[in-house]
This record gives sequence, structure tokens and C-alpha cells, in this order.
Amino acid sequence: MSVDVVTFGCRLNAAESEVIRREAERAGFADTVVVNTCAVTTEAVRQARQAIRALRRERPQTKIIVTGCAAQTEPQTFVGMAEADRVIGNAEKLSPAGWAQTRAAFDLAGSPKAIVNDIMAVKEAAAHFVDAFAGRARAFVQVQNGCDHRCTFCIIPFGRGNSRSVPIGAVVEDARRLVGNGYHELVLTGVDLTSYGADLPGAPKLGTLVKQILKHVPELKRLRLSSIDSVEVDRDLLDSIAGDARLMPHLHLSLQSGDDLILKRMKRRHSRADAIAFCRTVRQLRPDMRFGADLIAGFPTESAAMFQRSLDLVEECALTYLHVFPFSPRPGTPAARMPQIDRSIVKERARRLRERGVLALTRHLEGEVGAQRRVLVESEYTARTEQFTAVKLAAPSELGIILDLRIAGHDGTQLMAA
Repeated sequence: MSVDVVTFGCRLNAAESEVIRREAERAGFADTVVVNTCAVTTEAVRQARQAIRALRRERPQTKIIVTGCAAQTEPQTFVGMAEADRVIGNAEKLSPAGWAQTRAAFDLAGSPKAIVNDIMAVKEAAAHFVDAFAGRARAFVQVQNGCDHRCTFCIIPFGRGNSRSVPIGAVVEDARRLVGNGYHELVLTGVDLTSYGADLPGAPKLGTLVKQILKHVPELKRLRLSSIDSVEVDRDLLDSIAGDARLMPHLHLSLQSGDDLILKRMKRRHSRADAIAFCRTVRQLRPDMRFGADLIAGFPTESAAMFQRSLDLVEECALTYLHVFPFSPRPGTPAARMPQIDRSIVKERARRLRERGVLALTRHLEGEVGAQRRVLVESEYTARTEQFTAVKLAAPSELGIILDLRIAGHDGTQLMAA
């Protein structure tokens, strides 16, 4: 048996899991499961621990190696689990040397259970050149890693390190190879994607990178961006949104709150007005654009009126897809030391935000009925429109192809093809 990878969290983790599988197998691992963890919330860490215990019950003889952001930020949590054989850091999981060291540790009695080094010492992001993504219709291109900002609620910079970018030439080469391997859609991923390029010679922006990919990989049919910080969007990126239909009309925004004081306490760099103005500007440039957003419910000191402004933001930004996080205090972050809101209130506010998101999605789905759409097939009976809306197909189709079809209806969660 080869190496299996269980992935939690973001698209960047999904992209890195393919590198993990490749490097672990090259290092000689077999009958091994690697759990690639997420640390964004305490619930994410809990789910990873639960999965590790279940894996051990199901596969008692298999090696279990834990890595990812939670392994980086709290290695002792996993070192203390008898079910985990080894724990390795976020830099080591992508490195041939890291996997060689891990392989040697299994053969050396008394070797440390954890190989987790200082992530802040990592200064560069290398292109990893993955040829294929098992079972996925689209390919991920990692262009950036780490984050230089210190939002008061966020532990991720301590799991990922400081911001670092992959040079434009390497990204273009990666994109060209993936398209040559048959992928019609690529997704640019990173921890803080819109900070791309600040550490590179000449400090190119994300918009420059996007233009270079679209120019030098003309065979690419669809390009997507993962989560972005709207305050960092540059003129070139806006030009691409307006002028190149291959850049998909869907943006996922890191908004977090609709209240200015809460945004300040979060150490976010945008205001409520900034978010609304950005969405208005982009819709003017690209009328078919749809927006998703991350929103946190129950941040410390959030009053009922402050929360209401987050609810109202869904309408004011015309959001279609919500990713709602009940506030989760992460040890070591400033927000964990702020006056906390009762957990029952936090859960109730998260529920209300999700309900608002259901209404927004339903309105979008109803507006799609009767439309002609080009969709990318994700599995035998499912696909996604250019706006990233899920579609149930009427007949089985081949993974990864693009179809033209008419939308006949919806079931409240997804569109139904004619």
C-alpha cells in the first residue's frame, strides 16, 4: 500500500497534500497515512485528533504521521497522542530532506517523535511542480505562502511563517505544464494571496502574475483565485477582472466583520465602506461577478448592533456564498485575551449568519434558472459554473471536461441541469 493523505482546511493544504504524497513515497514510505491538519479554529484541531484516533482503530498496523498547521503550532498536542507515530512541521512536509529525516527516525531507536523547526526561519517559497491532483477536476498552483499581517484572532502566521512568493516564471511554467496535462481550470492558492510579490525583485503584484499567466498560457480556459484581501487588490488585477473572461467571475473575500470597531480590534486593514465600495466597483467591471466571504460571528466585545452590521453586509456586498466561523479563541493570540462573549450567543449569531447565507444563495440560485452556463465537471453527476455554483447533472459526464448546458431549476443548495 502506498501513502494516503487526509487533508483538512484550505485549498493550499489540498495543493500541498499532493507534494506530501509524492515526497513521502520517494522517501520510501508505504502503508502510511499522513494527516495534513488545519489550525484555523479549535474545532479544526479537534476534528484532526478525532480522525487520527479513527484511523488507528481502522488501520492498527499503518504508520500515522501528523503534519500541517496544527502540527506546527501545537506539536505537543499530537506528540501526546499514542495513535500518532510521528509529527513533522509545515516546512518539513514539503521537503525531500524532511521526509528523509522522518524515514530515518523510524529506524533509529530513541529518536524524537516530532521534527518541527522554526517556520519563521523559512525565507523562500519554492514551486513544487505537481503533475496531477488525484480525483480533482481542477489543479491548484501554489504561488504564495505565509503572512506578514497579525490579525488578532489568527494563529495561521505562526503555522505558516512570514509571506513569501514563488517567482512569476516558475508559476507560469507550472501553469503551462498543468494545462498540458489536461487541466482546463487552475486555482491560484496562498495564505495571503493578494500580498503576492512583495518579497520578489521589483515587487510585482498579484495582478501582474495573473496577466502573465493569461498571456503566456493561452490554452488555459479558466483561472480562479482563492481567498483574497480586497484592500490589497491592484489595478492590474481589476483590469484582468474586467477584460479577460478566462478569469472566473467569483471572488472569495476575507471580510470577517461588517462593523468598523470590530474590524479595528481584529487588526483588519479595511473598513466596512471599503468592502462595500470594492464589491460595487467589481460588479461594475464584471456584472456577472459573484462574491463569497469569510465572516466571524461573536468576536470578543461584539454587541448586538455590531453583529447586525455583519448581517447587513451580506446584502450590501451582495454576497452569495458565506463561510461562517463562530469565534474560536486560539491560545497565544490577542483576541483570546479580550473579553469573551458567551458561547451560546456566539453559536446563535453563527446560526443567524448561516441563515442569511442560505437566503442569499437561494436568491442566486433562483436567478440562474433558465440561464445557459459553461460548467466544469467535478464528478460523474456534479459540476460548477463559472461563478462556482454547484450543478447537478442530468446525465453522467467525464471528470474535468467543460460542458455547455441550460439550468432547469434548483433544490435549494445546487442548480439542476436540464
